[in-house]
Amino acid sequence: MPELLVEYLSEEIPARMQRRAADELGRLFGAALKDNNLEFESIATYATPRRLTVHVTGVPATQPTQEIERKGPRTDAPEKALEGFLGSVPVTIEQCEVREDKKGSFYVACWTEEGGDSKDVLSGIVTDVTTDLSWPKSMRWSETTFRWVRPLHNVLAVFDGVALSGAIDTGDGALAFSDRTSGHRFMAPAEFSVADFGDYSAKLREARVIVDDAERQNVIREQMNDVCQAKGLAVPEDDGLYREVAGLVEWPTVLVGDIDAAFMELPREVLTSSMREHQKYFAIDDGNGGLSPKFAFVSNIAADDPSAIIAGNERVLRARLSDAKYFWDLDLRTPLDQRVGALDAIVFHAKLGTVGEKVSRVEGLASWVSGFVDGASQDAAVRAARLAKADLVTGMVGEFPDLQGVMGRYYAHAQNEPDEIADAIAQHYAPLGPNDQCPTAPVSAVVALADKLDTLIGFWSIDEKPTGSKDPFALRRAALGVIRILLENRIRLDLRAAIAEARRHHRVRDIRN
Repeated sequence: MPELLVEYLSEEIPARMQRRAADELGRLFGAALKDNNLEFESIATYATPRRLTVHVTGVPATQPTQEIERKGPRTDAPEKALEGFLGSVPVTIEQCEVREDKKGSFYVACWTEEGGDSKDVLSGIVTDVTTDLSWPKSMRWSETTFRWVRPLHNVLAVFDGVALSGAIDTGDGALAFSDRTSGHRFMAPAEFSVADFGDYSAKLREARVIVDDAERQNVIREQMNDVCQAKGLAVPEDDGLYREVAGLVEWPTVLVGDIDAAFMELPREVLTSSMREHQKYFAIDDGNGGLSPKFAFVSNIAADDPSAIIAGNERVLRARLSDAKYFWDLDLRTPLDQRVGALDAIVFHAKLGTVGEKVSRVEGLASWVSGFVDGASQDAAVRAARLAKADLVTGMVGEFPDLQGVMGRYYAHAQNEPDEIADAIAQHYAPLGPNDQCPTAPVSAVVALADKLDTLIGFWSIDEKPTGSKDPFALRRAALGVIRILLENRIRLDLRAAIAEARRHHRVRDIRN
């Protein structure tokens, strides 16, 4: 049976939006085909940085004939009701059947609807689906009124080997459907025509485009494995990054660059966060548990001599790590305890005061909780609670927010704080989810409990509770964290007494109203 092939070719689509958009296209096409009485065998969707593709198999060449029945008003209904019903069906009142139910007699309109050519119906479906597709963010360009995630250049729409008639009205002309597309932007930009998905996929591969996002990810993994093994390095395991970089390239090529020795003095987390979050580079272990002075990245160009590409990426990373080293050196000049005062300038919540005020409450609560945790020093717990948020005002956390807590541990060690305090600073946010480890050291457990209890009681006191669909302050996560810490560390703590103690600290600032 014939197949339908649709491709939207545009400027680069953000990687995080590609798969969601492709899946929604599949749902929209599936629903539209069923609504138009067009059965099909399967729908598959594909995404690259520049294209979204839908492939539907087993679509009939013509719509099947339908026997349609539509229930109408009762036979004693007002004339206006009868006129409205008859205006919506292609039959007269004499042609309607009269049927009975427990409420009385009513009219039923019955008629036969001949099926039309599928290609005529599909043109309208492609147009409707294109405009119905939603995006987290969309844009207009030039003088057009049509919105898409990025400027849309071409719509390939082929059914049974022939381009569908139709177009997308952009408000500044029409973007006509065609049987043509183009390959890789740099390596094979020429246009070519296609007849079906097999032809489309094969010609795109020749034009340096792997259309299947899952296949691109596998190619990246295989190349990464080969490159790392050849250099005696450990293969990085980062499923999220593999998925993301697969959405950044159409023809992946894994390359390896060098990190300047001067930057290897930075904390491991700084290096990995800078490479991963900002540049989408892979940090590589040296095979012995340490971080290698090399990084891997995925290029969108297969060059005979990749040295210029590698040098360019090394230069970009050098600039990024120079910023990180500047913040690291600058932050070390000011001990954490001298930064606590700056937390008074950061608003935690309009009704709950500043981060500095939260720190004061957590200090008091940690002092109380420490009495219920075996092995927890009260002085150490209070000290850790006081320093726990201080890294929020460091330059490094300002540049890399995901390192809060982690950098606090490094800075605490730099000012010769005991390990139990430094570890508590790093772990007081934990657990961050069901797969995250709970703090197990006594002081760490105390500070983590105090921080979460303060958050829970504070937001409950101002009536900011999670709803069925929203939990903007992650209160469910905080509550589950309290339960896990207590259970996994076998801590016997009267939660009612803990809640009362937390409320007592909040009443210093009268938030009950």
